[in-house]
Amino acid sequence: MNRALLVAAGIMLSRLAGFVRLRVFAYYFGLSDAADAFNAAFRIPNFLQNMFGEGAMSASFIPVYAALVSKGERREADRVAGAVLALLATVVSILVLVAVLATPWLTALIAPGFTGAKRELAIRLTRILFPGAGFLVMSAWCLGVLNSHHRFLLSYAAPVMWNAVMVTTMVLFGQRADLPGLAVYLAWGSVIGSAAQFLVQFIAVRRITTDLHLIWDTASDHVRTIARNFWPAFISRGVVQLSAYIDALLASLLPTGAVSGIASASLLYTLPVSLFGVSVAASELPAMSGAAALDESGSRAIRTRLEAGIRRIAFFVVPSSVAFLALGDVVAGAVLQTGRFTRADATYVWAILAGSSIGLVASTLARLYSSTFYALRDTKTPLRYAATRVAITTVLGYLCAVPLPHVLGIDARWGAAGLTGSAGVAGWLEMFLLRASLRRRIGSMHMPIAYQATLWGAALTGAAVGWGIKLALPPVHPVVQGAAVLAPYGLTYFAVTTALGVPEAQATVRRVLRRR
Repeated sequence: MNRALLVAAGIMLSRLAGFVRLRVFAYYFGLSDAADAFNAAFRIPNFLQNMFGEGAMSASFIPVYAALVSKGERREADRVAGAVLALLATVVSILVLVAVLATPWLTALIAPGFTGAKRELAIRLTRILFPGAGFLVMSAWCLGVLNSHHRFLLSYAAPVMWNAVMVTTMVLFGQRADLPGLAVYLAWGSVIGSAAQFLVQFIAVRRITTDLHLIWDTASDHVRTIARNFWPAFISRGVVQLSAYIDALLASLLPTGAVSGIASASLLYTLPVSLFGVSVAASELPAMSGAAALDESGSRAIRTRLEAGIRRIAFFVVPSSVAFLALGDVVAGAVLQTGRFTRADATYVWAILAGSSIGLVASTLARLYSSTFYALRDTKTPLRYAATRVAITTVLGYLCAVPLPHVLGIDARWGAAGLTGSAGVAGWLEMFLLRASLRRRIGSMHMPIAYQATLWGAALTGAAVGWGIKLALPPVHPVVQGAAVLAPYGLTYFAVTTALGVPEAQATVRRVLRRR
């Protein structure tokens, strides 16, 4: 099994567990005030995880560590890994302590629209959740080590532990606690799950790093290189997170349900980004880093890997984008519609998904382009373009989320769809800027227009088939409807692309038939 498939398999396992968690959460919480408070509270410590976690660590740590491993310098690689872990643990511990003390002010920044009991609950939940974010940052260090040794499956499947603990918590306490109390139990479950996620990876790391020791070494050239590359990546991740927090801030100004609706749509929307964009980018980063380190004329090899990655991403993400746009109510209903989460809620999430679908392809390709810059030891270019995207998203997001619904004479809650749509438009600009800069660095790489037209045509054909089945179906359970509509949609897409000779489709079909 190739590396991208291992990453995709791990992500799929964790995402399936995430869908189970989301469905159980929807059953108990719906789009209530408690759900809004928990989702807003979770975003605040999640800022720490995303700032120090996988993105920044992958950009700065993996290129240096993977290059040492590829050269056979295992002892030095382990020494560098231990020094980075010591620095990371120290900094994160201090930040967690400060953040717990500053929680009321952080809550006011991220959710200024929350008042009274809703605000107090958000503050309490945030303080509980912060230590768990620290464990998840340490998990990102583990992921960097494991990926550099091509151990992809465990590093991306480990979040199954976190999701499992949270689901268990909701099932155990869901019938005996009111919603605010259940939210508190769930926050503690998140912390325990985060610790379990870190431990299962750290055990695997210890097995492959025989010379790993916690040391304080700021004199090493390798450690200094990682630190020097970390800060632009850290700021870049901060810019990305700033965009997410601006979305959350604007959503908190909208009626009840907007914050939870965006959070629910986000898990659905990020599935193809993670499954295909992250899987390709994560699997290619160590290989491209090694090529850049071993061969000064490695641009051709990097370009070849990049073009193949672009085609793979487009093949899977284009139909995902069309599905969210045309059949988002079916997707949201199948995953979320249960308990307090109604059919009307699923339709609301569909509108938010439709906005997200605008930039789905661009956002996913941007992940791969950014990883290519990281392999080239350039963390500043992705930062510059991410900042541009955030600036545009902020202005467009406000205009589309707050004044636009009033101008159109529709309910203010639909501003959430305008928020995600504006982010999609900005995502295309970021992707085009990254691609243009890469062309100047490593030469031209392209995806033929005919190939793109084939993918979009096949996806739209599948959507037409899905719509026909959806209209013909009598009222059935949302899960049954999802299977009856989405399965033919996917099969039609694969059938059309295979018949038209798309190599990625033919390879996928051969792989499935070989396994059978």
